[in-house]
Amino acid sequence: MIEKFVEEYAKLIVSHPNHISSKVDESDDIYEITLYAHKEDLGKLIGKGGQMIGAIKNIISGCKAKNGKNYKINVTNR
Repeated sequence: MIEKFVEEYAKLIVSHPNHISSKVDESDDIYEITLYAHKEDLGKLIGKGGQMIGAIKNIISGCKAKNGKNYKINVTNR
């Protein structure tokens, strides 16, 4: 659920939304979401000083209270 939210939100930000995809690796207490994007869009997703990716992390941090899992987001190109 969170993975799809992050993916759809990222599509609204970038210039190449058809290149956005994601993958989740789950361990005991953490979900690691890897967001794949076009290389020209990496800066837009990370933002100046990491502000954009930080905002996305803040949005999904509320989910920790619900299920007790931590979320980590990585942004990379294919």
